Amino acid sequence: MNTSSKGKFITFEGGEGAGKTTQIKLLSEKLSSDGFDVVLTREPGGVPEAEKIRDLLVHRDGGDWDALSECLLLFAARRMHIENLIKPALAQGKIVLCDRFTDSTIAYQGYGHGFHIERIREIESLSIHSFSPDLTFIMDLPVEKGLARAGRRLERDQSGEDKNEMRPVDFHEALRQGFLEIAAQNIQRCHVIDAMQSVDVIANEVYAIFTSHE
Repeated sequence: MNTSSKGKFITFEGGEGAGKTTQIKLLSEKLSSDGFDVVLTREPGGVPEAEKIRDLLVHRDGGDWDALSECLLLFAARRMHIENLIKPALAQGKIVLCDRFTDSTIAYQGYGHGFHIERIREIESLSIHSFSPDLTFIMDLPVEKGLARAGRRLERDQSGEDKNEMRPVDFHEALRQGFLEIAAQNIQRCHVIDAMQSVDVIANEVYAIFTSHE
């Protein structure tokens, strides 16, 4: 846990099309209106060095990396993100809202690609000293619904960040189960949100959990 800071580090996780981006923006707006100093960021990315690595990992033409290589790149980006943005913001008492973090690496590279989760944990310990969020929202919905939503989004977004959406359905099913396993193993930190609910209902649930979290 992030016990040394004055701020709070909150992450949003889930499969493709789960609505993370929408909900993280809504929570940011609500907390800002409440008077909190909020930093909105994402992974991989958040700082210039990590954004360069993002281009390698999420673009369809970014390279054909194996699971270990992806893990090393992700944690290299994550280390820069933590040291140069997240920790300084937390030390200033800010609330950091992040779209994806280590749980996504475990879900995608571990459960999705079948890479040894123990190895991911070893890389995590070496690179970021197991730095973790205070609170995590895991947006959950059936795979076919999520991929349909993601497909509609990609029709509007021509950024080329569609490598994960193009993976087979079996990969996404394993990914969903991975996130649910992560939540079950971290019940104090993780809250599973039914992403089939309306945007407003989800936003109210997320805000209520945040306000009740110690």
